[in-house]
Amino acid sequence: MTAVAPERMPALYLSHGAPPLADDAVWPGQLAAWSAELPRPKAVLMVSAHWEEAPLALAATETVPLVYDFWGFPEHYYQVRYAAPGAPELADAVRKLLRTAGAPVQDIEERGLDHGAYVPLVEMYPDADVPVLQISLPTLDPQRLMEIGRRLAPLRDAGVLIVGSGFFTHNLAALRQGGVPTWSAEFDAWGREALDAQDVDALLDFAHKSPAGQLAHPRTEHFAPLFVAMGAADATGELGRQRSVIDGFWMGLAKRSVQFG
Repeated sequence: MTAVAPERMPALYLSHGAPPLADDAVWPGQLAAWSAELPRPKAVLMVSAHWEEAPLALAATETVPLVYDFWGFPEHYYQVRYAAPGAPELADAVRKLLRTAGAPVQDIEERGLDHGAYVPLVEMYPDADVPVLQISLPTLDPQRLMEIGRRLAPLRDAGVLIVGSGFFTHNLAALRQGGVPTWSAEFDAWGREALDAQDVDALLDFAHKSPAGQLAHPRTEHFAPLFVAMGAADATGELGRQRSVIDGFWMGLAKRSVQFG
């Protein structure tokens, strides 16, 4: 009998919020509904805004404790567990794809999933039965991140869900009590239009070409994972097959989340 090739997985960019996402009345259900619409992944490759490490690093390939990389929250947020299986075979494939292209890769076996990874995964795959591998952001340069995404694109045909996890707008210092700041709304609208138009050049230079770009992202690590997902879609000619699955605002920040393919 001929083996059936796995269905090509989409590439995602999602806004991961913060640990209190779990208590929101709407957002957990949106993430759960999204995952229910997706093909069942063999594994998830996660790129989170909360892990910058160069050269590119692979987190533990076996289950290790989570990284609670936040401060001042109620105690129950530090009691969350997400013991997803490790993904050593996926780690081998990532090493091969990147090293063949001349990109160095390191392993940090003691590092668990951070909240940019596990907060959305708890809602999307609550049984923690899908293997997960987290890789670091080795740079914040959009073009270099797109190239990493292109190199990782073949994983999609092996059943791997590539997820870039950030926040579509992210400036906690500029938030004010109540409402959606103008800079957040303007950047979100601009980003939606740029994605719809496949204006890659504008997105790559978002800090200068978007309204309030430097207010929406005074530091760009929460927008950066988008470019990994874009690269993984660009390699298969699927930048035009994108849609915003989740939009709106949470505590004034845009939670736009996008599916490619």
